[in-house]
Amino acid sequence: MCVIPAVYINYTSGGACLTSVNTNSIRMTDNGISCELNGQKIYMDPKRAAADALNFLSHGHTDHLPSGGTGRLLASKETARIASLRGTKMENHVDGMDGLEMIDAGHILGARGLLADGVFYTGDICTRERGFLPGARVPKCEVLITECTFGLPEFSLPSLDEVKVETNRIISEAYSSGRPVILMGYQLGKAQTLSHLFGHWDPLYYHDSVKKMNDLHREMGVPLRDVPGHSEVESEGLLDKGPWVMVAPMMTDRNAFVRRMRIKYNAVMVSFSGWARSPRFSFGQRGDHSVPLSDHCDYNELVKMVEDSGAKTVYTIHGFTDEFAADLCKLGYDARPLRAQSLDCFV
Repeated sequence: MCVIPAVYINYTSGGACLTSVNTNSIRMTDNGISCELNGQKIYMDPKRAAADALNFLSHGHTDHLPSGGTGRLLASKETARIASLRGTKMENHVDGMDGLEMIDAGHILGARGLLADGVFYTGDICTRERGFLPGARVPKCEVLITECTFGLPEFSLPSLDEVKVETNRIISEAYSSGRPVILMGYQLGKAQTLSHLFGHWDPLYYHDSVKKMNDLHREMGVPLRDVPGHSEVESEGLLDKGPWVMVAPMMTDRNAFVRRMRIKYNAVMVSFSGWARSPRFSFGQRGDHSVPLSDHCDYNELVKMVEDSGAKTVYTIHGFTDEFAADLCKLGYDARPLRAQSLDCFV
């Protein structure tokens, strides 16, 4: 049986005691993860910004942004700008605080994990380099709170070089037959990676929603091409002139935009998702081609991240929490899913 003791853990470095971690202070609540770190109450990616606590926002995806609240927000400068673009009010934002270290999580631009008092919260994390995004470098910690979106062994993703070779092959074959190609990935994160990796193709266009996000990334120093959005080029008749590549958000075959691109321009649709690795998840199989590419760690990278952290205690969140925790237990780690009341049995 895998057991995590709910006791104080001495976090030491070089024999000197730095602090103590009370695992009883780490809880899953209705407002997200709550814990006591550096002498203050902190919510990790809360649903609402609590007024009685510091609220850490790991990155700018909407499922990690608060829907309201007046509490103080801790996030990177990039996350603050992305969140503002997406409609989240950031008036009470700070981008740093003594005793709390934000670690580049490699997930999307501005994504951070939080390290304090020997506890590291990953947020969404990727240790794999992808274009302009460096992979996360996992810090040493005593307690690791990690996502496990792809926490099953079947999610072993191909290398970035393999993804580039396969995608360039698809585009080249489409161009040879005079067909345009639409590369689909999440509007924030995947779309910028695709824009960077395949920006050498001409002509290159962006879906309007992707252009809006890409323009913000360029303002923050990301080397993406400045090209027009689809509404502009379609109104000028440029989509009728030979093959082209467009980066667009992820959409289903039933989407009106996708149907129009197929019918009017005979476009080849290529989707990019880590879920494409497994045939068991149909939502990962979209378009004419599905290429496994993710902004998250795959299974093997998750295991290595736990190993590299040196953590004695691991809490799993988001994804295959039970399965990944069980696998970690088999490897000798004290691990369990973090859920509401999950620590009550430890007395």
